[in-house]
Amino acid sequence: MSDSIYLDEARDPLIIAETWMKDGKDVAIATVVETWGSAPRPVGSHLVIDAGGNFHGSVSGGCVEGAVVTEAVDVIGSGKAKMLEFGVADETAWQVGLSCGGRIKVYVERLG
Repeated sequence: MSDSIYLDEARDPLIIAETWMKDGKDVAIATVVETWGSAPRPVGSHLVIDAGGNFHGSVSGGCVEGAVVTEAVDVIGSGKAKMLEFGVADETAWQVGLSCGGRIKVYVERLG
């Protein structure tokens, strides 16, 4: 196996989240918890988001990140976790660009 498939500390979303929290930032994490069909990212993929809308990682290969970041900023403000679902049968999914033929569920929670 190639070492290039492993994330180093500078690219690992969980380590980045920890660093942001140590820097005093409010942080949320979005995690792919279920996929069906042709999903762009596997279960366990992470996207970390701070209250300013900065993010690192990926839950959809770019397809729905904008919508997830917006929801994550709300989660940071409210402290209430959300389960998001995107798929081609969902009108919202087409609006945010998930046209790959699959569906994903993304759990978004505030850290700390």
